[in-house]
Amino acid sequence: MSTPSHDHDGQPGQATFPVFGTTAHLLVTDPTRLAPALRLLHAELAAIDAACSRFRADSELSRVNAAAGAAVVVGPLLAEALDVAWQAAAESGGLVDPTVGASVIGLGYDRTFASLRPEQLGAPATSPAPGYRNVEWEPARRRVRLPAGSALDLGATAKAWAADRAAQRIAAAVRCGVLVNLGGDLSVAGGTPAGGWRVSVADDHRAPAPDSPVVAVHSGGLATSGSVARAWQRAGRRVHHIVDPRTGRNPAACWRTVTVAAPSCVAANTSATAAMILGPEAPAALRHAGLPARLVREDGGVVRVGGWPDDVPAGGATSAPDDTPNERGAA
Repeated sequence: MSTPSHDHDGQPGQATFPVFGTTAHLLVTDPTRLAPALRLLHAELAAIDAACSRFRADSELSRVNAAAGAAVVVGPLLAEALDVAWQAAAESGGLVDPTVGASVIGLGYDRTFASLRPEQLGAPATSPAPGYRNVEWEPARRRVRLPAGSALDLGATAKAWAADRAAQRIAAAVRCGVLVNLGGDLSVAGGTPAGGWRVSVADDHRAPAPDSPVVAVHSGGLATSGSVARAWQRAGRRVHHIVDPRTGRNPAACWRTVTVAAPSCVAANTSATAAMILGPEAPAALRHAGLPARLVREDGGVVRVGGWPDDVPAGGATSAPDDTPNERGAA
């Protein structure tokens, strides 16, 4: 996961709070603007939660899922979230698909992650996702109809979209540089500190190791997708929240985490999630897309593509990802 790591003079204003079953970090280059920025972030995330949460019975998304088989007209915020999810599905060739809701529930992720029991009973009941092309989505009318028995899950895009949307809106309102990090989905807008925002990259944002590598982020987004932080037991088997829509199951084990830098957090997270599903094919796909990325194998080996810099621990010098091909493994 990606966590802001600032250990130099001229500290930015910053705040941390729980949200969406994870942790939100807000940083602003002007500490005097922290209070209004924080108010804006809380309001933005509350509105997105009310529209997009799969775990709230009163959310718009829950209303859409409950009406599977019938048409529903949605509000502007959920419509924007659906447009983002559809674009991610199209750009990933269907690997990041919002119709995996029933599959994720079948794996046991039927409540907030914090509420999951240590051992969910019963074997997973999964099947391939119906696919976003089989959903009737009319953006102009904001009208959606799901196939009967299906459900949407926006977990692969909504949090990253929330980070992008919040960072841009806050930067425009408070007129300073902003970093919004939602559990490893990170977006920056406005100006940046000298040398960029220093961000540590770890398998689990809840407990980053002291020697976690640090990169500098100057624009766009950074996202980490992985099987470490959101995992649980089901019928004696470890499962996690990343689903291959082609099978409705977790992808074959290959990468522990994939971190990608891109022009937006949504683009970064879409590519990172697709890479987890692609497994051994991921480095070539990321290289073809021209995206800097750091992939950590299940055995801890590291592969870097697209100019991702060498690992430099917190406190050491660091540089931003560049476009120079640079792939290497680490024991």
